[in-house]
Amino acid sequence: MGSIWARDGLLLGVQPSDPKPAILFTAFEPSGDDHASAIIRVLKEWYPDLKIFGWGGRHMRDAGADIIEHTGDDAVMGVPGLQKIQEHRQINAKIEHWLKDNPIAVHVPVDSPAANFPVCKLTKPQGAKVVHMVAPQLWAWAPWRIRKLRRLTNHVMCVLPFEPGWFTPRGVQATFVGHQLFDQPLDLDALDEQIKDWRTGPQQIALMPGSRPGEMRKNFPLLLGAYIKLAAEHPDMVGMVAATRKEIEPELSKIAKDAGLDWPDSLSITHAQTDAVIRWCSFALVVSGTVTLQIARQHKPMVIVYKSSRLIWSLAARWFIRTKFFTLPNIVAGREIVPELVPHFAGAEPIADRAVQFLENPEAYQEQVDNLKALTAQFSGHHASQNAAALIAKFAGLEPIEQSQSDQSQPDRDQTNPAPGVARAVRDPE
Repeated sequence: MGSIWARDGLLLGVQPSDPKPAILFTAFEPSGDDHASAIIRVLKEWYPDLKIFGWGGRHMRDAGADIIEHTGDDAVMGVPGLQKIQEHRQINAKIEHWLKDNPIAVHVPVDSPAANFPVCKLTKPQGAKVVHMVAPQLWAWAPWRIRKLRRLTNHVMCVLPFEPGWFTPRGVQATFVGHQLFDQPLDLDALDEQIKDWRTGPQQIALMPGSRPGEMRKNFPLLLGAYIKLAAEHPDMVGMVAATRKEIEPELSKIAKDAGLDWPDSLSITHAQTDAVIRWCSFALVVSGTVTLQIARQHKPMVIVYKSSRLIWSLAARWFIRTKFFTLPNIVAGREIVPELVPHFAGAEPIADRAVQFLENPEAYQEQVDNLKALTAQFSGHHASQNAAALIAKFAGLEPIEQSQSDQSQPDRDQTNPAPGVARAVRDPE
């Protein structure tokens, strides 16, 4: 048994504050709602009487937070429009008014720096400790904003292992807490039960079109077109589209129709079963995003794509983005271990061509599997939700909770063997 504050080198020495502190979470995207809810659930388990408030979604509410205002249903990616800017100004005014009668000990802004920085300007001057969950990706673009972050945070909880090494030398205290995707081991038996009646073939291709409407409109025709080309060359191939929600399924059908693409008979669709689709597949065509780490967790080879506006890229993005790579597996690895077509301005054919290089080359396929195993090993042993809750509780001046080391995240069982009867893209090595 050991003190939770000592785990993973978490910060020590924060002085106690209000004997009955309150904590405020602000999350403005569905992913932020997910991140926050997992941490809130741990805090409520450890400190049942702790007051936790939030601007966020239903997952935060279900975890035990008192939601002051519901947010995050219509999150945008990229530059927000005037309507979204005005909406956030109204939210900030409501938060400012609420804070007058509701002092807080800790403010936890979750991701979404453009939306959360103005809130930090309200909470930090009032004496709240600001502890960011999910580091703003200043290492990728706009590194000059580090000065603003230094002013507006007390600590940054990072979900990528290399990030503290970037932030700390620049004067921002940061800790790698882990990534919540790896907090709980996968229940492979349950996943196998889900997929036992799914169609199988010598190649089983997952299509991951993203969740934002704009992303799907731009990228799903590319993924579908690549699958159609691959299926024409591999007649026994089968595929599965992983929609994030049921209501997205008819949207994807409409996107395909509008693009003039016929939905192949060999291609099925399901929703809210991402891990099951990954378990089932032998290869994935995926739109860039956090789901790439989800695929990497099960060591399934992939090609990553993201179509963006050529005009915006030429005028702005190409000058501001500082990273050599654009996708999470390659960023974390520090080299290209997964083919990334980002930004992608061409059609579906280059995507299919890159996939063929793995589907028809067992050595290249196995090399990506091995690289993904090495990548995900960096996240093993870090329970992000518990480590984040520990830091937040420390800043709030709460008494430490004794936790056994068994509470840390455990590595998944070997992911390389799919359910019985599910075909492999390449033979198991002898």
